[in-house]
Amino acid sequence: MKYHTRAFIAATGTALFLSAATVAYADGSSHGSAGSVQAARSAVSASSSATVTTKSGPLGKILVNSKGHTLYLFQSDKTNKSTCNGDCAKAWPPLKAQGKPTAGGGVNSKLLSTITRSDGSKQVTYKGHPLYTFADDTKAGQTNGQGLDAFGAKWYVLGTDGKAITKTSPSQSGGY
Repeated sequence: MKYHTRAFIAATGTALFLSAATVAYADGSSHGSAGSVQAARSAVSASSSATVTTKSGPLGKILVNSKGHTLYLFQSDKTNKSTCNGDCAKAWPPLKAQGKPTAGGGVNSKLLSTITRSDGSKQVTYKGHPLYTFADDTKAGQTNGQGLDAFGAKWYVLGTDGKAITKTSPSQSGGY
């Protein structure tokens, strides 16, 4: 085989591999580290309009984002004020939006709003609770953050009434 033909085949294979890797990374479906999943999730979470919807599972009907990832509240937060920044926000990425958040099925749109975080970004709130995902929830429906005590307070999923669901999940590793 000629050198040019081999070079073309190698370049084409590399381009296809990089394209596939980029797509897998961007949609969060890669099986990489929590950091790579968090980075992909952050890129998605800063979209112009975040959607909050619901999912039923072992903890009842809970709030999730548009990708089906569980949303949490942080007990240290005050009404309409986030206290999770820096390393905390890396482990518990805030649900961000540039526009008005959208209420999916089962979500009371009157309870949805946004606040301005200390970095100037907009974070979605539900009944005054700033909303977060958990970096270790790598698949839709997981509730690995339920009841964890981290960064000075507990983390809980939210019910559709905007209240913390404090019972523990029967399976911390599974999805719905």
